[in-house]
Amino acid sequence: MVDAQYYSNMPNHFRTRPQRPPMDNNTTTDSDDNPRPLPSPRNNALFLFPPDGRVSRSSTAHSTPLPSRSTSPLPQFYPNTLGSSSCPSESDTDEEPSEPLFRDRVGRDRDPLWRERRRPWWTVSNRRRPKQGWRIVRVARRWLRNLVRHPLFPSQPITIILTLILFAIFAISLTLLLIYILNPDKEPLPWRAYCSVPSLAPPFDRPAPPNSPQIYPNYTNGQELPPFPHDELDHLPPAGVFVGVFSIDSAFERRMLMRSTWASHPRSRDGAGAGDDGISTSRTIVRFILGQPRKDWERRVKLEMESKSLLFYAIVYNDIVILPIPENMNGGKSHTYFSWAAINAWVPPVYKPSVVPPPSFSYSNNTSTPPSLATHDPFLAWQDINSGNSKPWVRPDFVIKVDDDSFIMLAELEARLRLTLHNDPRKNNEAASNPSTRPNSLLSQKQRLSLDLQNNDPLIYWGYLVTNRLHMFMAGELYALSWSLVDWVARDPTVKTLTRGAEDKQTAKWMRLHPRASEVRWTSERCWIYDHPRSGTVYSHGFLFPSEVSRVRQAMREDLEKSAQSPLAGTPATPTPTSNIVGGGGTPSYWGHSSVSTFRVRYTAPLPDLSTTHSVEALVEGSDMSLLREGSPMTPEYAWTHREGRKARYEGKRVGGTVVVHFIKKNMWYLETALALLEGEEESESERYELGRMALEGGDGAYTKRSSAIQQHPRVYQRRPGSLKT
Repeated sequence: MVDAQYYSNMPNHFRTRPQRPPMDNNTTTDSDDNPRPLPSPRNNALFLFPPDGRVSRSSTAHSTPLPSRSTSPLPQFYPNTLGSSSCPSESDTDEEPSEPLFRDRVGRDRDPLWRERRRPWWTVSNRRRPKQGWRIVRVARRWLRNLVRHPLFPSQPITIILTLILFAIFAISLTLLLIYILNPDKEPLPWRAYCSVPSLAPPFDRPAPPNSPQIYPNYTNGQELPPFPHDELDHLPPAGVFVGVFSIDSAFERRMLMRSTWASHPRSRDGAGAGDDGISTSRTIVRFILGQPRKDWERRVKLEMESKSLLFYAIVYNDIVILPIPENMNGGKSHTYFSWAAINAWVPPVYKPSVVPPPSFSYSNNTSTPPSLATHDPFLAWQDINSGNSKPWVRPDFVIKVDDDSFIMLAELEARLRLTLHNDPRKNNEAASNPSTRPNSLLSQKQRLSLDLQNNDPLIYWGYLVTNRLHMFMAGELYALSWSLVDWVARDPTVKTLTRGAEDKQTAKWMRLHPRASEVRWTSERCWIYDHPRSGTVYSHGFLFPSEVSRVRQAMREDLEKSAQSPLAGTPATPTPTSNIVGGGGTPSYWGHSSVSTFRVRYTAPLPDLSTTHSVEALVEGSDMSLLREGSPMTPEYAWTHREGRKARYEGKRVGGTVVVHFIKKNMWYLETALALLEGEEESESERYELGRMALEGGDGAYTKRSSAIQQHPRVYQRRPGSLKT
């Protein structure tokens, strides 16, 4: 009905169709020489587009109406049930078979559902199914095309630039947010508790998670840090320590700084005060560990490894070890280093006899000829080599991995490792029930010999213990493994499959895989290992000395006693600012306070235009120079003359101070650390004045008494005003 009505209302010149002349096969109008050209759509324009007014309105037997505009996209494929011819005596179906354009229409009229035809499910197609990858590409291209054609998509230069800026801001903000969320160090650590009452700070202030290792020393609730050094330290033989400093081929300047400072300086090897003539570090060797150098640096490293003659001096380094792997940080260098050390690490033997003879371990009889010495090797080792009858070298008790941004005090490091080596907690736990036994009693030689040598080998994992909600490991700036652990790491096949990743965390995984993992002693040192004051990290504070730690302990003790006695006296206890916590626990915020550095704040000097010596003194924790501020009545000259000397800072002892300063990213910071820890006078100007005045007033006896009082109780006579809670 729709088609019939459409045709009836259509103008005549649209309904008429051009007449097609009949073809006579028997009659030839053209000769063979002049063949008739075939009609083409271009020449027969009337076939598709008849001109207006030139078509006769009369119908003939060969003129059938054909609509020029259809009512549907494909009208010619639908059957015409209502004929609209101008000649009622003839139907369209009589002419349709002879029309070439309508030959397919007849067949389609017979099957009105021709468009709904589908290939039967049982037929098998030979067409290959497109690959999934190309399909994904096509879908992506389609989505991208739709996105680009979206009206809100930027198309002008200014909108494109603004869109890129907004996208960059969003990406940076998202990255910083993820870094903040994943970073476990969000608040400064309570280093004051680490140095006074470790049991009040993590991990000792909370129950240990399941399957966690045993941490040594194991401090109970309220137990203070025992005094250091131990009374029997100098009675024990020195420990053999092999220090491997991880370096790279281009870090020649940093290696020279280490060679000329802590690797060879007398105050690093001998300790404070008069020292011990290098006996404690006579078995401590320092070597630089490198991967395969790059082509541009290969010749320079070779020249550094060879001998050089400079005027009358022969510079012989002999302190570089090239590992057979490409240079990397977390790609297996640590495991390759320990594997190399299990074969090639040797240290000098015990040169001087001690009150306690050296212990007997399974590796004590392994010896080797002395290697070529470096310029910073122990003086006693050079003396033994030059004697002509040198002693064979032995295996080290500890193999240490160190980063090249760390500054080490070798005498302090060896003293702590020596006590750890000779102190067996298994026997201490048995003796703890005896009140007469001291908590740090040393295992006697007879008790050690009664054990099997193999089982008697110490299993020690020493360093700065990092504990957070995700991991527990010794920080990578410095950690030590006893020899038995090094030998096992080099041989175990499972460990060889766990060499890639954060190397300090991988080392902690190795310790958990040890067959005697429950006997591995995770020994932590948190007070005397910290970051440089300028770094601004959670581990940073000022350069620390024993005198300041004594004042911190006294202040912590008074604060705890006041908190414990206030409820008994009927008065409210002093509120503890637990709203601002540090270290992830409920510790007060001022336990992480530093007079030098502030977390996440770039360090600035207390006053502008300070001299070099004054600026270094301002980096010392608790010093008067670090407390200077604009408008303060105290001047830099007064703070300098009233500073503490080295005797007062070390409280008259040889060791007991800083072990490692980490995160020294600039050479200037390295020189500042060397000046603060290795240089300085034994007595300051004010201390010499006080000693001289007392000598004049009371004679030599008063002078000696006053000098001893200053060394044992530093700065009691000139305690500065102020509180830890400021």
